[in-house]
Amino acid sequence: MGITAAYMVPHPPLIVPEIGRGEEAGIQDTIHAYEEIGRRIAADRPETIVLVSPHQTMYADYFHISPGAEAAGDFGRFCAPQVRITVSYDTEFVNALCAQARTADFPAGTAGEREPRLDHGTMVPLYFVNRHWESYRLVRIGLSGLPLRQHYELGQYIRKTAEALGRKTVVIASGDLSHRLKEDGPYGYREEGPAYDARLMEAMGSGAFGKLFAFSEDFCDRAGECGHRSFVMMAGALDGMDVKAERLSYEGPFGVGYGVCAYRETERAAGRHFLMRYEEDERMRLARRRTAEDDWVRLARRTITEYVRNGRVIEVPEGLPAELYHQRAGVFVSIKEDGWLRGCIGTIQAVQASVAEEIIQNAVSASTRDPRFPPITADELERLVISVDVLGETERAASMADLDVKRYGVIVTKGAKRGLLLPNLEGVDTVEEQVSIARQKAGIGAWEDVELERFEVIRH
Repeated sequence: MGITAAYMVPHPPLIVPEIGRGEEAGIQDTIHAYEEIGRRIAADRPETIVLVSPHQTMYADYFHISPGAEAAGDFGRFCAPQVRITVSYDTEFVNALCAQARTADFPAGTAGEREPRLDHGTMVPLYFVNRHWESYRLVRIGLSGLPLRQHYELGQYIRKTAEALGRKTVVIASGDLSHRLKEDGPYGYREEGPAYDARLMEAMGSGAFGKLFAFSEDFCDRAGECGHRSFVMMAGALDGMDVKAERLSYEGPFGVGYGVCAYRETERAAGRHFLMRYEEDERMRLARRRTAEDDWVRLARRTITEYVRNGRVIEVPEGLPAELYHQRAGVFVSIKEDGWLRGCIGTIQAVQASVAEEIIQNAVSASTRDPRFPPITADELERLVISVDVLGETERAASMADLDVKRYGVIVTKGAKRGLLLPNLEGVDTVEEQVSIARQKAGIGAWEDVELERFEVIRH
């Protein structure tokens, strides 16, 4: 035995009648699809349900798997405390999955439990499952800030565990789509919202899981999606298998996209190892990109490689363009992996004796000291995309009318607080967005008066 079926579902508490109190009538397609899933799960009679929730405990660099023998939760925060869900965990499955992760030195396990109670991303799907089938044990898994590739890999470990235990298993990926479909929705409207939902439903409705890797971090952020990583992990659990994919429903009447898809495994298929294909394509693309890098970026890459592998800060090498030795300027080094930001550190004004030294120091910091991310490891080096921005002189801007989001970077200052944002960044399309993000980075409130400065950059 092993995984027999998988489901992509949303988790709006409103569809629970005790919470919706009639408003759930506005999303009946979603409710009907959920009831169909419940009936199918009951027909399958799974021993184990693996449920992936974006509202489970989440860490930047680690996947949390709920420990213990059981857990419970209720919808009290949604004014329905009388609706309570209690589950028994499949401890044997959890232990076997954690053992696989340890053997592979993969960052997943039961450490760091912050909230043992069930989250609504778990309880909404189980509310409908339990109406039809309750003779299962649960494995509850959270997401992480790690790349999509590693979410897919954890899905592969889920599959291996189910097969090794001979456990009849169903996987449920819980997650809403865009939260930015309507002006009067919870987060307003952005054009990326409906665009995300259309692309996502096309990919998931057809079982074309390889397309999930083509969604950039900036696009997902602007769309305000919730479940993308959940869906990628589920895709990993179906790796190497042909599936019958069904789009059961999609709607977004309240400004949030709710998509439901079902997958039934049919037979093994060599062409459906999507992560393997993605990594092969990426290796070729990155190799071509590296051959086109200039001296500024090659210096940053050489620095990062040496420091990550050997813990040594390189000396300024010979044979660089003269301006790298003789010019002084602020420099930012930015690193992406699999299309997602992996580190970015820089200096507004020159600190070192030359641009070359500035690049070296900031490359070390961006790769190992950005507080938002864990240090880069040696096995990531070949996947990194690196850019270097050399900053020009700053000048005062009398107002936001003097700014241009494509041409100028911006610095906002309030007393000792200072925030910077580079120009021409993907997903930052207006001066207002640029200044707002710079304020957030500095911890300056939207209501506070600030001094504005602008600068140009040469991007390598």
